[in-house]
Parts: sequence; C-alpha cells; structure tokens
Amino acid sequence: MMAVFGSAGRLIQFARSSVSLSVRRRSTAAAFAQTPDTQENRKPKTGILMLNMGGPEKLSDVHDFLRRLFLDTDLMKLPVQSKLGPLIAKRRTPKIQEQYSKIGGGSPIKHWTSMQGEGMVKLLDDMSPETAPHKFYIGFRYVQPLTEEAIEEMEKDGVERAVAFTQYPQYSCSTTGSSLNAIYRYYSNRGDRPKMRWSVIDRWPTHPLLVECFAEHVKNELLKFPEEKRDDVVILFSAHSLPMAVVNRGDPYPQEVGATVQRVMERLGHCNPYRLVWQSRVGPMQWLGPQTDDVIKGLCERGKKNILLVPIAFTSDHIETLHELDIEYGQVLGEECGVENIRRAESLNGNPLFMQALADLVNSHLKSNMPCSRQLTLRCPMCTNPTCGETKAFFANQPLS
Repeated sequence: MMAVFGSAGRLIQFARSSVSLSVRRRSTAAAFAQTPDTQENRKPKTGILMLNMGGPEKLSDVHDFLRRLFLDTDLMKLPVQSKLGPLIAKRRTPKIQEQYSKIGGGSPIKHWTSMQGEGMVKLLDDMSPETAPHKFYIGFRYVQPLTEEAIEEMEKDGVERAVAFTQYPQYSCSTTGSSLNAIYRYYSNRGDRPKMRWSVIDRWPTHPLLVECFAEHVKNELLKFPEEKRDDVVILFSAHSLPMAVVNRGDPYPQEVGATVQRVMERLGHCNPYRLVWQSRVGPMQWLGPQTDDVIKGLCERGKKNILLVPIAFTSDHIETLHELDIEYGQVLGEECGVENIRRAESLNGNPLFMQALADLVNSHLKSNMPCSRQLTLRCPMCTNPTCGETKAFFANQPLS
C-alpha cells in the first residue's frame, strides 16, 4: 500500500537465485489470462464480502486508484485533502504506472481473491449446508469492485446473512478499519438500515491453517538455497510499516503481526534465525522499524549474505511483493549489498490449504453467532477518528437472529 506514497516503498525478492524474475512475471501474466469459474446463478443465503485495498488491473486504472487512496481520511490525514489528494495522485501516477508496467501491467490481486473465494465457498457449501448457498463478493477500497458496489450487489441478490471478511490477517485501523468504516458509511449516508444481518471477521493472525500455509511456503523456499548455505539463512518476515503516530494511538497491528511470526517460527521448530522487519516507510515522519532495506544492508555488512524474505502481512501477490520485494530489494539492493542468495517465499495465492483456512474461518464464525471479536469493540485508546466508534457499535449491535 505505502508503495504508492514514495519511491515505491521497499522490499524484496530472490535475486541471484535459481528462480528468476521472469518466472514470476510469467505467472503474473498467467493470472490475468486465467479466469476462475464463475459462481452459479443462484440465490445465496450467506454472502461473504472479501475486503481488501485492491490494485489497478491495468495502467489506465492507476490514477483512479491513487485518487481514491489519497482521499481516504481513514488511511491518512492531509491538509485540504479534497484538493491536495487529487493533486498528489496526478503527480504520482506516471511513477506508479512505471512500476506496474514492470510487473506485467497491473495487479493480480483480484484474480487471486476470486480464486480464493471460489475455493472457499465450494468448501463452505459442504461444511455448513444450513447456511448454504454461499457466495463470495469482492469489496476493494480503491478500485472496482468497490466495497459500496459489492454491498449493493449483495442487497440485490437477497443475501440473508452477510459476513464482512477482512483479507488482512492482522488488524490495523488504516486497512481493515478503513474497509469496515466504508460499510458503516454506506448505510449511514443513506439513512437506511441493512436488509442483511451483518457480522465481521476482523482479524485472524494466528489461525492454525494460516500459520501452516506460511510455514509450508518458508520450508519450500529454504530448500531452494544451496544445501551448504541452508542453515545460515536468515529469515526476514517483512510487513508494512506504520507511522509511529498511528502505533502510539494504540493500533494493534504490530503485536498481531508479531503473533503471526511467533506461531510460524514455532511451527518451523525455530529452524533458522529470524527477525520481524518493516517495509515501505516514506516521508520525514517516524515509522515503525527496523526497516527491511536497512536490515538487509546490516546483515550483509556482518557477513550474513543468505536471506529469505517472507511477506507475512500479505496473502496475495501485488505491487508490494512483485515490485518492492522482488525488484527493489531482490534485484537492486541485493546486487548493491553483494548478497550470495536472497529469495522471497511465495505468497499464499492459490494454495488449496489457504482456501481451507478461509472456509474454516467463515464456518467457525457463523457457528459462533458472534457479530465480531471482542477486540473490535475496543477503540484505540488515543483514537482520533470518531467514525471508528460508530462503526464498531454498528457491527457489535447487529441482530443475528
């Protein structure tokens, strides 16, 4: 996400490895060429709204994506935002278009989300026949299909039970919070009550199948290092950084990312040394650190030149993995630092086990008959956004029966 703010964030990849960048480019192109099976035309009983930031599918979508992003007051506060936001978007568009052109011309996140949704609802129909038929919907914040459009489609389809399902495993007010606020505002701006019974899966950082997926992908990538170097590989779990102003308000994101890392390393038996690092800092303000690029440089200076980068807050490939991780860090920074081997663990993308994780999360949530987690009901202690409180009350007070 923060890649669009500065000179494309930062991050990683796998330079000087047996897997070349061209392989990932081909797989990204294939993602656009393949279309998952469409859902059956049937009246769904349960709708699952898969929430994410989204990404432009083609270069001509970049400007609108940036414009919506820089106008999102839940994500950032700018002076005279209604005027400054579009101006920044216009100035940033050529640079961001250049980055997307290097990863196949657009983001594959809609493709992967559709594939994951298809797998999820097929499993759910078998796991929970009493809430079937299930249908997934995609609700992006900054590109189509927009969250508001997805809600309209769900209402039109006659969905009875609606689950807002964040695709960010770790909660932050700037990501999941922004998407949930969009749902609340949809109804608030219309002065209308939902026709559907809403509930929300607002975080899932330590779900066993999510942990298993990450551990599986780490193990697979470790095997691609030269055998004599494998024990010396340092695992860097990289996640989006946050401005310290956000962290100090009480945003739970850092602790939830740390929880995911801890569970993954436990599942791996602490096979290698590791660190949690943070990417995509931009601007003069203080950000949560240490920064991924600084850590890569520091490790190389200390003779640790075999590095595995793991995008721990991303479940699908998008610009932060394909450009920041793979190009900026894997190719450019890796060459500058003189690394021996620097690789990136594959994103979860089309892993069938990940689709099982999504289905299990929804199934367990439906059976719990809870509108949201207890954590969602607690505002950040120093929260400055009144809409957050209204959104939390909206979901916490939804009648589910």
